[in-house]
Amino acid sequence: MHPSFPFAARIDWRDLSAILMLALALLIPALALAEESKLQRSPRATVSLVSEHAAVSPGQQVRIGLRQRLAPHWHTYWKNPGDAGSPPNIEFKLPQGVSVGEIAWPGPDRFLIGPVASYGYENEIVFPMTLAVPADAQPGSRLVVEANADWVVCEKECIPEEGQFRLDLPVEAAARLGSAAVRAAFAIADARRPQAAPWKASVSADEPMLQLRVAGAGISPQSVQSALYFPEPWGVVDHAAAQTLKVEQGALTLTLRKGQGYTSKPAAGLLAVTDGGGQKRWFTLALPVASAATSMAASTAPTPSTLPLWQMAVFAFLGGLVLNLMPCVFPVLAIKATAVAGMSGGDRREVRLSGVFYTMGVLAAFMALALALLAVRAGGSAVGWGFQFQSPLFVAAMCWLMLAIGLNLSGVFEVGGSLAGAGQGLVERKGHAGSFFTGLLAVVVATPCTAPFMGAAIGSALVAPAAVSLLVFAMMGLGLALPFLLLGLFPAVAQRLPRPGLWMVRLRQAMAFPMYATAAWLLWVLAQQAGEAGLRMALAGTVLVGLVTWLVGLHQHEHGGGKSWWPRGLALVSLAGLVGLMANLHVAKPPQAPSSQQAKNAEPYSAERLAALRAAGKPVFVNMTAAWCITCLVNERTTLSTAAVQQAMRAHEVVYLKGDWTNRDPAITAFLRAFGRDGLPFYVFYAPGKEPAVLPPVLTQAIVMEAFAQQSGNNAVAVARQ
Repeated sequence: MHPSFPFAARIDWRDLSAILMLALALLIPALALAEESKLQRSPRATVSLVSEHAAVSPGQQVRIGLRQRLAPHWHTYWKNPGDAGSPPNIEFKLPQGVSVGEIAWPGPDRFLIGPVASYGYENEIVFPMTLAVPADAQPGSRLVVEANADWVVCEKECIPEEGQFRLDLPVEAAARLGSAAVRAAFAIADARRPQAAPWKASVSADEPMLQLRVAGAGISPQSVQSALYFPEPWGVVDHAAAQTLKVEQGALTLTLRKGQGYTSKPAAGLLAVTDGGGQKRWFTLALPVASAATSMAASTAPTPSTLPLWQMAVFAFLGGLVLNLMPCVFPVLAIKATAVAGMSGGDRREVRLSGVFYTMGVLAAFMALALALLAVRAGGSAVGWGFQFQSPLFVAAMCWLMLAIGLNLSGVFEVGGSLAGAGQGLVERKGHAGSFFTGLLAVVVATPCTAPFMGAAIGSALVAPAAVSLLVFAMMGLGLALPFLLLGLFPAVAQRLPRPGLWMVRLRQAMAFPMYATAAWLLWVLAQQAGEAGLRMALAGTVLVGLVTWLVGLHQHEHGGGKSWWPRGLALVSLAGLVGLMANLHVAKPPQAPSSQQAKNAEPYSAERLAALRAAGKPVFVNMTAAWCITCLVNERTTLSTAAVQQAMRAHEVVYLKGDWTNRDPAITAFLRAFGRDGLPFYVFYAPGKEPAVLPPVLTQAIVMEAFAQQSGNNAVAVARQ
């Protein structure tokens, strides 16, 4: 050896080979970077984004996937997680022209932890997705795929995790498969890939159980060791209940306990069958059970029933009648008061026609609302009574309309005539279009809340044939219009009012203030829905409404043959500004924590939390509310937030869950539908081991505390079905 390198004498071929192997080990991860992202590590899981191909070609369909390698005894979740947990969620940032499909979910296993069952995966799993490479991708370039993902891993406790991932795939003329390790990971998912069932499946219900029967060639006691059904929607079956298997030649039968989200609509599911050799395979089945939209409720609610037609009609009529006394309709009472005052001294025929036109307006609005609900239902979506108030655009428009009505009542501008002569001939000047419009407006403002009797009628009507639904809504409208209609049909009552005079002007001006109060309340609702940005736009709109109405009034009060053009021109510009504000309202972000969720001792409602509490035997009170539901807010202030009710909750260890429907939430919609309801307020009390109790929409402290007190008694809580 050279004397300058005395240490070289100690190196032999074995040392050199070790150095080379170390260098190769360090080099391999660098070579694999194209097909696997940087690893996201925790003591529970090692997660990465992987590609089945190390290089892609133009126009190719490539499989990528979220790869999870889990610590022993930890598991992650399927798209229906069961009683607890959450499926992985991944959001991509892709180059132009690149698309990624939905997850092709591998077949899951079931994990039982005490009274709770979950569906998911242990050890290692890949969630495959298909990536489409653009046909115009240039060989020699690179395809960069970035993603943000979050997932939940559970053993006895559940821990949410998240990570950011990046794939940097070279584009070549011919695609190259990835390493054997990555292909083996995809093979794990492929072994669990569900297959189309070659058998005929049917289901029969025998309360509280379901009989799932699968018949076809190849089924025998020797070929089927075990079987398990996994419904895709939540709540179709009791996840933790035993599934009893009976196998005979040519057929197998699984006895399942019916879940609380069960209905008779079709839903997808998987049948996992372990054959005589111990190999498990998953088969897709479509059964007449809960739909995806309904099952999201996880509500553990009874299957909704449909009332007889006569009972629906009676309940609808009574509900519409009582609706006149609900807080939601108070703003319209101001308009009604001015209309009744306008009957003073009027011709009998005109008074009767005023009542008839008001009734026609109410019925027209109810028919339009019924048709809208039926149209949305036919399109496969789930909405409920008052659904239009879940739109910030609608709430802003109603706010501006109420402000304009208030300014009209204050005399800023006139609609259809003036008040010259202290109300002389007011009815004749305004005509019956005003009565018709008042009826329309009464329905629009009334929809945020439901009255007693209405809940069951609306819920039954919306699952009934269209003709029945229209009849029920018409009866509801007739109930709402009845008091004003009777005043018109019996004008002697109206004629007891004082003769027309200055008092009518003062009354009209006073009635503007309920309109202003309603506009202010709607601004508060909008702040819950669209946040500060939406509120700013709505406030700007109120200024424009004030400007438009002032300009209109200025134009109306000008004297002389010719009238200035500038008020009209400026009014049109202001209206254009209103349209622009409405066009931008949809981009406003809702606040992170709606104020209607902030309540003493209340937790946010979730299907998983409700299921876990019920499984643990806890009494649960569920309050479904919204910022636009005045009755909800009144109940919270006068009943649910009082010291007596809060103390009763603590004494009986009641867990208080609160769901916010201010903005549309499919889970809350499905919860309501599971009880056959479509409106707010809605309250349910779950006593351990008993049927859920539906409380009336107008609460008192006595009603709530009695329900809590009975939870420990021998008798089930009586269900109020008003």
